[in-house]
Amino acid sequence: MSTSTQSTLQVAPEPSGPVPRRSRLPRFAPLGLYAAGIAVGALLSALTGFSVALTVIYGAVLGTLAVYVGSRVVEGSRKASDRLVTALVTTAFAIAMIPLVSLVYTVLEKGLARFDAAFFTNSMFRVVGEGGGAYHAIFGTLVITAVTAVISVPIGLLTAIYLVEYGTGRLKKAITFFVDVMTGIPSIVAGLFAFALFTLLFGNDVRLGLMGSAALSVLMIPVVVRSCEEVLKLVPNELREASYALGVPKWRTIVKVVLPTAVAGLGTGITLAVARVIGETAPLLITVGLITGTNLNPFDGRMATLPVFAYYQLTQPGTDTQAFLDRAWTAALVLIILVMVLNVVARLISRFFAPKTGR
Repeated sequence: MSTSTQSTLQVAPEPSGPVPRRSRLPRFAPLGLYAAGIAVGALLSALTGFSVALTVIYGAVLGTLAVYVGSRVVEGSRKASDRLVTALVTTAFAIAMIPLVSLVYTVLEKGLARFDAAFFTNSMFRVVGEGGGAYHAIFGTLVITAVTAVISVPIGLLTAIYLVEYGTGRLKKAITFFVDVMTGIPSIVAGLFAFALFTLLFGNDVRLGLMGSAALSVLMIPVVVRSCEEVLKLVPNELREASYALGVPKWRTIVKVVLPTAVAGLGTGITLAVARVIGETAPLLITVGLITGTNLNPFDGRMATLPVFAYYQLTQPGTDTQAFLDRAWTAALVLIILVMVLNVVARLISRFFAPKTGR
């Protein structure tokens, strides 16, 4: 081997001393710098007439700037850029949480005034002032939502199965296009559609719980289709191919292999779709109306629902205004609790029915 080749293959010697490490900020220093920026922002806001909005803006800007400058001086530009992005994301999250926390706090503060047994056991029949409750509206909401689910879930699930397993060509593209269009339909349009349909069939004076379910189905079906379609796409094709290799028909493969594999995602998507429509107000104002008594038959007459109950209690108070407002806030609190319960159920379904991949 030539001398030039030997010199080319020589390895650079290891450094004799320890590798120098760049300094790092103490663990809680970024939080302290950000808090200092907020304090300075509050001071600037106080000098120009204190405002919560200005304090938030000044504090976010100055706090982020303080974290970036402090990190750049001590840790260098690369770590400073990382802390800058972290501060921006954290600030955006905190700002987004402000209205949510404010909303929950306000509803709890005002809604707990009538969160008692009477609210859940009494209706508004012959009540013109204090007292009464939303028993009729709570059960009306549950009945109408259940009928909506009975209509929407089979249609949405079968449509998703067709799009994923069978659909090809123009028909699949047309269905996908119309589902996308239906996803963006305003809720009032869904209510007008159901009202026009039932008016043509039964006359101008008809108001039924079934009308409300039909209107909510227009809003729920595209959500079910979209969620179920995405879940079915996640089922590995290897499972289908293994079933086909054993001579199992396609329909049986879907029923016995695809759907059981995707049951957790399907249940989660359907539950979230129910939570999406349970609080709709505009379609129910047009189609269902409001009564003060209890009617649990969706095929006979008007029904009370929580969103409409809260709307009328707020916009049409009687002689005792405060009693009406208290009932409206409590109805809003119950709606939030129902939506929260549905979201928790969705999480539980996703957790307990997910395919077991561990060995």
